[in-house]
Amino acid sequence: MQFVLKSVLLSLVLVGFAIADGIKPEALAKDGAVTRDRHLTEIRDIMRGGRGGYIDFGFYYTPTREQLPLESQYGEHKGYAFNHHFAGFGAGEVAKYRHMGALLWFDRSGWDGEDFVLFPNYGDFGIERSVVTWGLTLTDIRMDWTFAAGMQHQNLEHRGKIYPYEDDSLAYSWAHLRFSKLSAQANFFRKDWRLFRFSLDLESRAIYGGRKSGPLTYLPNVSLAMYNADDESDVDSMRITWEQNLYAQQLYAEVSFDLDDTWFHSAALKFYPDPSRMIGFEATCLRRDRRKVAEDWVEIEDDYLWGGAIDLLFARIAYNAAYDYDNFFGAKGTFLVEFKFNLATVDGWLFNRGASRSAPMETDVIRQYDKKSKPGEITPLNSSSGAPKTIEAKGIRYEKAGKSGSAEGGN
Repeated sequence: MQFVLKSVLLSLVLVGFAIADGIKPEALAKDGAVTRDRHLTEIRDIMRGGRGGYIDFGFYYTPTREQLPLESQYGEHKGYAFNHHFAGFGAGEVAKYRHMGALLWFDRSGWDGEDFVLFPNYGDFGIERSVVTWGLTLTDIRMDWTFAAGMQHQNLEHRGKIYPYEDDSLAYSWAHLRFSKLSAQANFFRKDWRLFRFSLDLESRAIYGGRKSGPLTYLPNVSLAMYNADDESDVDSMRITWEQNLYAQQLYAEVSFDLDDTWFHSAALKFYPDPSRMIGFEATCLRRDRRKVAEDWVEIEDDYLWGGAIDLLFARIAYNAAYDYDNFFGAKGTFLVEFKFNLATVDGWLFNRGASRSAPMETDVIRQYDKKSKPGEITPLNSSSGAPKTIEAKGIRYEKAGKSGSAEGGN
């Protein structure tokens, strides 16, 4: 525990001195689409059970104006990149085997010349945007299916002069359907689709009634996402993500490929000391395009960004991690600290999003004790196992009498 605290304090000190490469206006301009996609990805993970509850809230902490400057055609601007987020989901039983619920995801993100909590500065080069995703859910436990649908609202609070035009209020519809291990998502703006995602979550997870160990826990989780950024029906891009359990649902590999000229997008090796994913460590590699522009040609070179992260229950410390690069405006070259808390529950079990098993609890300890008990050993009276319950009274001894048939008792 002391090592963890020292690591957090050291990282916070390093944050104040590390200076990142500047973030680009293009990354801030497309953050609305990135956030909407992330919301639906997280909803897909939570809807693997379709019942229970989930809570998530947090914010990125960048203490200095020099840490994440903005690079535009007018030069470099000192300021603060920010992301404040909240998510909540809850479902209850409305009929036998039927659960209904509601969910709400909220993000407020962008860049500003001054740090703030509630009221931005709205500077010439700032951009402030919020994305809200809400919906209703219905799950049938016996048939093992879940349906969810709702709306996404993207609102632009302020747009500086360096960003492309964007409507200040956009409404998207979305739907999610899961049957057993297969799920599909769709996102629409009016009549035009923006996203289709198909997922096969084959890995057996104990929290959803699966196995704790064995070959079925090594089956992969695969998703294919298709994106459309404009009003046409053509597919703009496609991404395949493969998640693979490597050891005891504690060590995972995750690889993403873009089905275009670039192919490899990112890879991550993740280690969770406990399958509940309350604490995690990851090492990542991300492929980026480095473009050299001359008068009459553009040269594209591969640039690989190596990094990692430490994910604790109340904080995430990252440096060049692929997840933070993709979801925090391409930030790199500096330590990022996200103060956060998230927790999910199904049938009374507590775990983190995407986990395979629940956090260790007393009931689990009792069940393990019962399974290890040998015949004739003492087992708890309130144990749920089928082992016989015996009581041993110490200090009282009975002996057979002699030929006379009498009995003696003694302490």
